[in-house]
Amino acid sequence: MNILDKIIADKRIEVSRLKEHQPVKVLEQSTYFNRACVSIKERLLHPGASGIIAEIKRQSPSQGIIHNNIDVVSLASGYVRAGATALSVLTDYKYFGGTNEDLLNARLVTDCPILRKDFVIDEYQLLEAKSIGADVILLIAAVLKPTQIKQLTKFAHSLGLEVLLEVHDEVELENNLDNETDLMGVNNRNLKTFEVSVDTSLRLLPMIPASALKISESGIDSPEALLRLKQAGYQGFLMGQNFMKHQHPDQACGDFIKSITV
Repeated sequence: MNILDKIIADKRIEVSRLKEHQPVKVLEQSTYFNRACVSIKERLLHPGASGIIAEIKRQSPSQGIIHNNIDVVSLASGYVRAGATALSVLTDYKYFGGTNEDLLNARLVTDCPILRKDFVIDEYQLLEAKSIGADVILLIAAVLKPTQIKQLTKFAHSLGLEVLLEVHDEVELENNLDNETDLMGVNNRNLKTFEVSVDTSLRLLPMIPASALKISESGIDSPEALLRLKQAGYQGFLMGQNFMKHQHPDQACGDFIKSITV
């Protein structure tokens, strides 16, 4: 069993317990449940947008603890002031140290689009995402069948949520070309070896449907790498570790954005 299989096995147990302790009717009573979501597609296409989706990420299975001492409220508002177009908030606790409270705290201080970054396997998690103020949800092709992705995408859209579908290789992309996803994300990290290369994004780019906004994820560690991806046709750039490894991630984000807009 690889790390992704283990995460999903644990997630199934977690979701089953959540359904018992926090039923759907409770989620639907949330302050945010009837809130109109902010479109990340519109923000990414806005003239002058940096395209950066800045991530709040404490740890990961591949890197261990990256930045454990986080004031989410301060960091979220700092990222937005720095020029981030959107935020991504990890809400998986066991493997990434995140919580739903992190996203709720980020939502308190900004109206920018927020991606709920987690391992979605059930419609319940989409209702949960809506209830905590998320605008976008992540679906991972490596853990879902194309039929499941279609079903979850349709349900997300019924809630007003946009969908970022993440693929890692040609097979995953080919299997989901007819999906009505809003954004197609290419994860540059090989899930088997954990090696990272932005060449993965460049290789898969010609295959991505024109209807989906193109997002490159992981391994964007320099302004030159981002500009290369942008010139190729990517409109969004999910960046976490490159900022979170600094003592002040929002300042690192600001410095990075300045370097790509000079």
